[in-house]
Amino acid sequence: MAAKVTLMAILIFSMAIPFFGNYLEKRKKGMGKISLAVNLLLFFGTVVVADVMMFGGHVYAAEETAQAVDGWRYLAAAISTGAACIGAGVAVASAASAAIGALSEDSGIMGKALIFVALAESIALYGLLISFSILG
Repeated sequence: MAAKVTLMAILIFSMAIPFFGNYLEKRKKGMGKISLAVNLLLFFGTVVVADVMMFGGHVYAAEETAQAVDGWRYLAAAISTGAACIGAGVAVASAASAAIGALSEDSGIMGKALIFVALAESIALYGLLISFSILG
């Protein structure tokens, strides 16, 4: 319980400090590099602390735990596919409308416009590949 509270405090601290740095940057010029350095330091520090807290203990394997992990695996695959498809839909909406506007002015750029729309579509495929790797 104490480890969870400590980790939560570190996460909140690592999110609050960069906002304070951004506020100071608006008041003083040249604080952007310091704010970025503090943000990166806190982020990677949080990752290291979370890694030590999560993976620094004993492992007890049980059949019920394996079944519970299996359910979380399906949920993670569904979330990765769903979020990627929502992101792809937003990206295709903006890329396709811009491509149609550009094509109305110059019909010779159809190939370039299709490439941008296809790049936005590939986001959904990446989410699907991630879900396959989670399930596999």
